[in-house]
Amino acid sequence: MVEKKSPDGLGRRTFLKQAAFATTTPGLLSLSTGATPVNDEQTEPSSSVQPPSANAEALEVENPAEYNEIERSRYFVDNPGSDFMVDTIRSLDINYITSNPGSSFRGLHESVINYGGNKNPEFITCLHEESAVAMGHGYAKAAGKPLAVACHGTVGLQHAAMAVYNAWCDRAPVILFAGNRIDAELRRPGVEWAHAVQDAVKPLRDFVKWDAMPLSLQHFAEATVRAYKIATTPPMGPVIIVTDAELQEQAAENRPDIPKFSGALPPQGDEAALEEAALRLVRAEHPLIIADRLARTPAGMERLRELAEALQAPVIDKLGRMNFPTDHYLNQSGSARRHLREADVILGLELTDFWGSVARVRDLPQREEVSLTKHDVNLISLGVGDLYLKSNYQNFQRFLAVSLAIAGDAELSLPVLTDLIRKKLSSSQRGKIEQRKARLQNDFHKIRERNRKAASYAWNARPVSTARLCMELWQQVKNYDWSLVSDTFFQSFWPQRLWTFNQHHQFMGGSGGYGVGYGAPAAAGCALANRDKGRLSVNIQSDGDLLYAPGILWTTAHHGIPLLSVIHNNRAYHQEIMHVQRTALRRQRGVDGQAKIGTVLDDPEINFSELAKSMGVWATGPIEHPDDLAPALQRAAETVSHGQPAVVDVISQPR
Repeated sequence: MVEKKSPDGLGRRTFLKQAAFATTTPGLLSLSTGATPVNDEQTEPSSSVQPPSANAEALEVENPAEYNEIERSRYFVDNPGSDFMVDTIRSLDINYITSNPGSSFRGLHESVINYGGNKNPEFITCLHEESAVAMGHGYAKAAGKPLAVACHGTVGLQHAAMAVYNAWCDRAPVILFAGNRIDAELRRPGVEWAHAVQDAVKPLRDFVKWDAMPLSLQHFAEATVRAYKIATTPPMGPVIIVTDAELQEQAAENRPDIPKFSGALPPQGDEAALEEAALRLVRAEHPLIIADRLARTPAGMERLRELAEALQAPVIDKLGRMNFPTDHYLNQSGSARRHLREADVILGLELTDFWGSVARVRDLPQREEVSLTKHDVNLISLGVGDLYLKSNYQNFQRFLAVSLAIAGDAELSLPVLTDLIRKKLSSSQRGKIEQRKARLQNDFHKIRERNRKAASYAWNARPVSTARLCMELWQQVKNYDWSLVSDTFFQSFWPQRLWTFNQHHQFMGGSGGYGVGYGAPAAAGCALANRDKGRLSVNIQSDGDLLYAPGILWTTAHHGIPLLSVIHNNRAYHQEIMHVQRTALRRQRGVDGQAKIGTVLDDPEINFSELAKSMGVWATGPIEHPDDLAPALQRAAETVSHGQPAVVDVISQPR
């Protein structure tokens, strides 16, 4: 590249080289550049603005080898530690590192983009640390493996905390590298002190699975490989490696060994306990299966289908993952209450809330517990939830005394349980099972018909009904290889009620910790993983959730992440409206009008289409008439199919 010359004939690099060394020699800068030295007698300002003086921190030279060893060691670093860190990360098949840039990991950042060529991992620029972690959360569920997240010191980790908590609750593996400058003697005055800390992970330690603070490169390599192993072993969760700035930036005296990664096999349930569970399920008149975060891989979904068919047992899917096909007659989620009342044996698979699955607390001034099952129901749990708990944050829910608790990974254990069931079935029991099959098939068709009829109500309403929004979206995406990368709670679960989900990648589950601000960046993380597989990512995006992290729209545009986001724009935090209304009703103060104070998003109304366009995303809307939905969604799907993000802003009913 040709070097540009300044008006006085000096090239920029030459100028910076001379300026850097002039800062150590009084008067050298003015002599070497021809600039007039400033003295106390000068009173008149210069006629033009002078270029700022360069210093060693901005040093840029053409041939560092021309300086002696003392000068080189002062200004240049060969073989920096962060290059080795990149090699360690690469050894773990980590394809991306999401981050909002920060000085405490500048060494690692520079090594990723220059030494590593910005490939495996590729740096994904986020506009908030919470978005960076949430992207990692979504990516892990869609890709089946984690990515890396870099966080800047104390402030970055505190910004990231909510997203880390969501990942902890949702059992999602995320690998965080937190920058820090540990040695106080080496911190520059000011910001490096405010952003450094003795125990960086302390504010987050209650909701991470493991953390480490390596003080050598060998320690870093071993800690990082160990962290990956811990994060990806069920029950999975986020881990943090505190990455010292000096370790990143100083030269490595030797090249340490990178341990070879070998993943741990998840624990299988005890075979004797599984045999007892099989016996109870075979003898049951009305067995019932409830699944939550069961299917870690596509195999989990298939194994649950085989188990359910062996028993002809109805399945209630709690939607923590894509556990069971929605078009299978044994999916009886739409009649959960009836099956809970009838069940004499209930098998809970990876339930984070078994108690809440069989009972509830009525939200009244005097709270009441209500059982949803028979008093003598036989409860069996199978999962890894009991293997790793912490006491402070109550994501593990209320304790339930089950009659048989089997600690083991449910996905891994199901084939053994299914084989045991098949061996124990007598001819008479097989006859009863066939009778259950006919009844469940009939019930399933009734559920589907009931859902279709319910969706027809308010079909032409304005604002657009959530059923119409979801059905119009289905018509546009069903012929693609699609993946719904958002939760459906706020749309009354219409996609599960109307669409056909029969592949593991077609639904990602929710946030885990119910932290608002998860939806949009997690959807972007899923879409990043799906981009590598050629899938169309579909996000039904809540308006209030997007406003926590709107910058994620820019990230999708900047990195070409194809994501179709349909904004469920009800112009309110509607759940909070209902909470205020319920409280006002108890106090006999009425539910009209005042409940909107502090909960609605109007005056002014937010135009999400214009917001998206300002960040480089194709967008249309706000759409208020339901007949305008189909053409808008078609254009958006075509845009995304060509590799770009798109947003459709829909003014819609609350739920």
